[in-house]
Amino acid sequence: MLTRWDPFREMVDIRRRMDDLMQRTFAGAEGEQAAFGMEMDVSETEDAYEIDASVPGIKPEDIDVTLDNNVLTIRGQTKAEREETGKTYHVRERRMGSFARSIMLPSTVSTDRIDARYEDGVLKLRLPKVEEARRTNG
Repeated sequence: MLTRWDPFREMVDIRRRMDDLMQRTFAGAEGEQAAFGMEMDVSETEDAYEIDASVPGIKPEDIDVTLDNNVLTIRGQTKAEREETGKTYHVRERRMGSFARSIMLPSTVSTDRIDARYEDGVLKLRLPKVEEARRTNG
């Protein structure tokens, strides 16, 4: 039997194989992804660092933000939903497990003036620079 070559079918097959490989590589004890990163934007103004971190589906109270020696760390965890009996999943792409992301800030921030907000699945942080850092950059 001859079948016509379809490059798009080949790409979909390669994608499926890569997804399977990644799932097996990072699978936890219960088949969940053990850990994942988060996407973030880090920008700097004259007087502060501004960070927008994507944390969709995570409750604000399940997010831990720390700052130690100019290293900002954002941590959290998503828990797997209980699988319903009688339901067969064909695709499961939502990530479960812990996540953490750390970045080194170029200068010292004023820890008593940090502002954190959570809007539509985005953690928004504003970390004001100390006065000395503003003078050297401005």
